[in-house]
Amino acid sequence: MEKIRLFIISLFAFCMFMPDAMIAQERYQVGVCDWMVLKRQKLGEFELAKQLGCDGIEMDMGSLGTREMFDNKIRDPKEAAIFKRTADSLGIKVGAVAMSGFYAQDLSKKDTYMALAEDCFDTMDKMGQTTVAFLPLGGSGNDWSTDKAKRTIIAKRLHDIGEMAKARGKKVGIDTPFDAKGNLKLLKEIKSEGIGIFYKFQTIVENGWDICKDLKRLGAKNICAIHASNTDKVWLRNDSTINMPAIKQTLDEMGWSGWLFVERSRDVSMVRNVKMNYGNNVRYLKEIFNSYPTPDVALDSLGREKDYVNTIIGRAQKATDELGITWTPMGQNVVNIIANRYFKLNDIYAERDSIKKSDKKLAEATCDSKLYRSHFGFDADLSKYLKPNEIETVKDVMTYNVVKVTYDAQCDMIPTLKNEEKAQILTWLKEARELAIDAESSKKKHEVFGKYKGRINNYLSKQGYDLNKEREDWYERVKARGGKL
Repeated sequence: MEKIRLFIISLFAFCMFMPDAMIAQERYQVGVCDWMVLKRQKLGEFELAKQLGCDGIEMDMGSLGTREMFDNKIRDPKEAAIFKRTADSLGIKVGAVAMSGFYAQDLSKKDTYMALAEDCFDTMDKMGQTTVAFLPLGGSGNDWSTDKAKRTIIAKRLHDIGEMAKARGKKVGIDTPFDAKGNLKLLKEIKSEGIGIFYKFQTIVENGWDICKDLKRLGAKNICAIHASNTDKVWLRNDSTINMPAIKQTLDEMGWSGWLFVERSRDVSMVRNVKMNYGNNVRYLKEIFNSYPTPDVALDSLGREKDYVNTIIGRAQKATDELGITWTPMGQNVVNIIANRYFKLNDIYAERDSIKKSDKKLAEATCDSKLYRSHFGFDADLSKYLKPNEIETVKDVMTYNVVKVTYDAQCDMIPTLKNEEKAQILTWLKEARELAIDAESSKKKHEVFGKYKGRINNYLSKQGYDLNKEREDWYERVKARGGKL
């Protein structure tokens, strides 16, 4: 008995002094809507969620349209097993299951609503005892909120769905056009503990309401989950209409816990870039609500000037921007690897310049030796996170895309180049890139490419091409199509 008492006391003490980050991880979880990241019921949604740094996803039931039932793959036990196994292997949860088909379909007219709800609950069970479902009411139009007869039908149907949900240990979160007062009134009409509100920041912002005040009035027990995003315009971190730290404090004070899903808030200048948009938004929510995961690769910034470090990080991010992974955990590791490479080169050349003062020959030998050893380490480090073609993209960005620009120009200048000649040109340009990537400055990088361009010109001359004539003809072709060299 004494041992049990001591165990309880020690457990209580541990909880009292548990780090805030650990508590936050249990209270808030962050995910994305699979239909918005173009992965609706696609197996790749779990790998994408992992790359974005999510805790899980909000899985859609599939399209509905005019059909009687959702186009739901998970209805097939074999498919369900594959999806569940993949999710588990990556540590990605299904935080909610969405019936997004009701964004377009009218609940008051969809007589298969109970079968659709049952299908959703079955899917939730198959994906790991998920307890929250999402049911938007957008397809019912705007008239139902004031049309008493239609509102009664919808409330009755939601009551039926809610009672089924409650019996199965689920809760259905509805998305409405109302504020807290309107939602509380609707919930009172529905009369089912199985129905709650799937809260949506976008609705509140668009109506000019105060999110924090509205959340408090609605109450924690009535909120199933949250779509923590706005309409597409800017990323959440740049959205002046949403005070996320204040929202977090409000939810903390309310004692609410649950899932925060990113539905929109895409930057309209790059609206199709899934990884950049959702990676940024997920990271921001993690920064506010949880501790963002520390990268595996540490940034070698100790003892370096802050402005210099920031400049180098910005330079490194140009490569991850090109890959669309900057705002993901993987991207953060790649940024640090690239930045560390720049730091390493700076250190090597600084050491060379120092030794040069007393022994120029030793300085160059030491520099060449360290460049050689570190060159292959850079590729090895990147290969832990990137595929070979992605590593090439990193190198191209670091060398101003000279390989592609030069190769395309050569092919455009001499349309009659044979395949083997094109292959030789590309091989030399990539060889030049390997040397240029280690050069100490932009000028030195371009000098490396300049030498190889000379080699290419000599090669083409020996192949019988009159380069002066080819350039003249090229100039005329470019001029004719409205361009210039």
